[in-house]
Amino acid sequence: MAIHYYCRHCKTKIGTLDADKADAKRLGFHLLTEEERMEMIRYDPSGDVIVRCICEDCQESLQRNPNFYANDYIIH
Repeated sequence: MAIHYYCRHCKTKIGTLDADKADAKRLGFHLLTEEERMEMIRYDPSGDVIVRCICEDCQESLQRNPNFYANDYIIH
């Protein structure tokens, strides 16, 4: 089982962690509200965890252009 991180805006794969070496508490998942967890964390049929976050490029674009928050997808 693995934990895969993808950018929620540009869909770029950010990285993968071996789930055997990480747990929810060490990753900070316990700090998320139930709503945030439902929005950010998904489980695929193979048991892998998919985490939707923001890559550095999209974060920079959002800081420069706050109106981009209204978009689901950012091309940069």
